Amino acid sequence: MEFYLKKRRWKFLLLLVGLSIGIISLYYTNWLVKKVEAEERKSLSIWAEAEERLIQQENSSSGDMDFLLRIIESNTNIPVIVANENDSIFFTNNVNYQENNKTQILQRELKKMKEEHEPIEILVAGVEPQFLYYRDSTILQNLRYFPLVQFSVIALFILVAYLAFSSSRKAEQNRVWVGMSKETAHQLGTPISSLMAWIEILKMQDLNPEFIREFEKDINRLEKITERFSKIGSAPELKNSDLKPVIFSTIDYLKTRVPKKIKFETDIDESKDYEAPHNSALFSWVVENICKNAVDAIENEGNIKLKLSNEGKQLILDITDSGKGIPKSQFKTIFDPGFTTKKRGWGLGLSLVKRIVENYHSGKVFIKQSELGKGTTFRIILKRT
Repeated sequence: MEFYLKKRRWKFLLLLVGLSIGIISLYYTNWLVKKVEAEERKSLSIWAEAEERLIQQENSSSGDMDFLLRIIESNTNIPVIVANENDSIFFTNNVNYQENNKTQILQRELKKMKEEHEPIEILVAGVEPQFLYYRDSTILQNLRYFPLVQFSVIALFILVAYLAFSSSRKAEQNRVWVGMSKETAHQLGTPISSLMAWIEILKMQDLNPEFIREFEKDINRLEKITERFSKIGSAPELKNSDLKPVIFSTIDYLKTRVPKKIKFETDIDESKDYEAPHNSALFSWVVENICKNAVDAIENEGNIKLKLSNEGKQLILDITDSGKGIPKSQFKTIFDPGFTTKKRGWGLGLSLVKRIVENYHSGKVFIKQSELGKGTTFRIILKRT
């Protein structure tokens, strides 16, 4: 549990760093935009002043005329419209239009300019007042959107880094899982063979046959466990057959090994076929692990109900217990390797369940619903052929 709290803190820290970079970038770019915006307005104020003087000297042969024209022509990126109070347009600069729709486009641009910035008044004696309207330059417009682009790049970088880290960690976990499973199966093989030999010796002794049958049941159980572990890491053989025998045999095994205060119930129509491709040994392990978790969740008397149903091309198994329930915050993390709320245990049971159902059977397993103090329902979905 502590491991997952640290993992969650690490995710939160990574997100916090990304947000901090984004906020700082946004603040700095916003400051820069205001600076550029102020500079553009200052340039247009000079441009307006040049326009005033040009109007005053347009009939003059003064040498300042060329200089004033150079100032006006120096604006190559800020869209400008000069108009009077009645929106009659006298001059435009850096506004694209075609002659057949010139009036419509210019009036639309003029409206946008009025919404964006306060106009700069051009006053010339003896001439009606004119107003210089303008919009942000392309550079300034791009600069406004730059924080969003930068923030997206940062978010993408964090996402890729996190996915790469998770993928690497998951691959390492897979190698550990496979190695541990194969070694466990190998180590169990020798003592099981010895036990089988001892059983044969005991059969020749004057012992109660019932004892020997119980010994054989436990050895068969060990063989099944060995078979399960040997299949981890390799593609298991899936057989399209009825799931009822697997479920009933697993329940029969568990009934003799759980407290008598816990009752098993089934909602399965025995007259129907519930066929789906599955590996009996592995799927029995799935049902067993979920039921064992349900047993641990039931503190006093309670029940575990298994409901099997066909829904179109899906076969659905719901396992419901009357235990203490699971907080919604743990619905996903409960399937992670090492996650456990118990004082003892490795927290591998539900992780194996997820691996067997999703990786080997191409199905789904998840918590359908859970309520604290009332119980939990796990749902397993398998594809039917």
